[in-house]
Amino acid sequence: MQMSMRTIPPFRADHVGSLLRPVALKKAREQHAKGEIDAGALKAVEDREIERIIKRQEDVGLQSITDGEFRRSWWHLDFLWGLDGVEKHIMDTGVAFAAVTTRNEGAKVTGKLGASRHPMIEHFKFVAAHTKHAPKITIPAPSAIYGRPMRTPIDEKVYPRMDAFFDDLGQAYKRAVRGFADAGCRYLQLDEVFIAMLCDPKYRQAMTARGDDPEKLGALYGDLINTAMSDIPTGMTITMHMCRGNYKSTYMGSGGYEAVQEVLFDKIKVHGFFMEYDSDRAGGFEPLRLVPKGKTVVLGLVTTKSGRLESKDEIKRRIDAAAKFIDLDQLCLSPQCGFASTEEGNILAEDEQWAKLKMIVEIAEEVWGKL
Repeated sequence: MQMSMRTIPPFRADHVGSLLRPVALKKAREQHAKGEIDAGALKAVEDREIERIIKRQEDVGLQSITDGEFRRSWWHLDFLWGLDGVEKHIMDTGVAFAAVTTRNEGAKVTGKLGASRHPMIEHFKFVAAHTKHAPKITIPAPSAIYGRPMRTPIDEKVYPRMDAFFDDLGQAYKRAVRGFADAGCRYLQLDEVFIAMLCDPKYRQAMTARGDDPEKLGALYGDLINTAMSDIPTGMTITMHMCRGNYKSTYMGSGGYEAVQEVLFDKIKVHGFFMEYDSDRAGGFEPLRLVPKGKTVVLGLVTTKSGRLESKDEIKRRIDAAAKFIDLDQLCLSPQCGFASTEEGNILAEDEQWAKLKMIVEIAEEVWGKL
């Protein structure tokens, strides 16, 4: 059966957004950190490398185009540091992943939260000016400022009550998202790790131990997402990407989506879900039976955590398995996460990254018809 082409995002062949940083960019960032080159010289390298990977994305057949997050060090912190009232915080230790601990950078709240003019709006505009395809911006979901296992320092003089903090956080996001929309953005992705992490019993224990109620967090994070997208124009697509951590090819948590399926599919008003499904850590496809008609699920079946190229037949079999629970026409295909959620990147080569993206485009055309 010939499926309908998708002319609006998410696309049949899509991707999460971040790409491996090239050597020239890594070198320039190191030089800038040491004071050997100024911000203008760093931006010139970023611009050149982003133009190159925009063309590369177009060449492999992708319809959504990002800047690979090349101007960032982290998938989330750089965005959070751009909000009013948020500053960089050096923690005692990094976040523990399965086989490694992250760098010890974080965020702290020192003033009233806001988004008077977010610097990443200019990042979006650069991509939009350099592609004829759909420019996409990825930003962390609001939970990113709160959901790490170690508590984010929040100045109690500014926020003696947490409900006021969450109210302002939602409004800051609403303003930031509207800022992207006003700059012409019609495809924005919220990266949501901490709802997915609520699927992990150990993470839930850690949140309980620090004084939070994991039963309430999912609904709270869902409300924040709904507030963030409450002022978008008609024709703007907001998707939500979920994973259980992605740092140097390792992960933070495990557990199927059952624990959060009601929040995801009944409460949150996003138009589509990018769902990690590259390993048994994400559980089965059964929760997909609850996805409402009219919403799209992008199956993250191709791993970014290794360079091994999956077989097309293996991926198609898994698409068929998912389609037992949700209409095939509601499905798309992508990698399970970005290739470089932080500037360190995952453990694979650039050629392997592009081979995976090319294969995703080819499989999508074979399953759903010409893109």
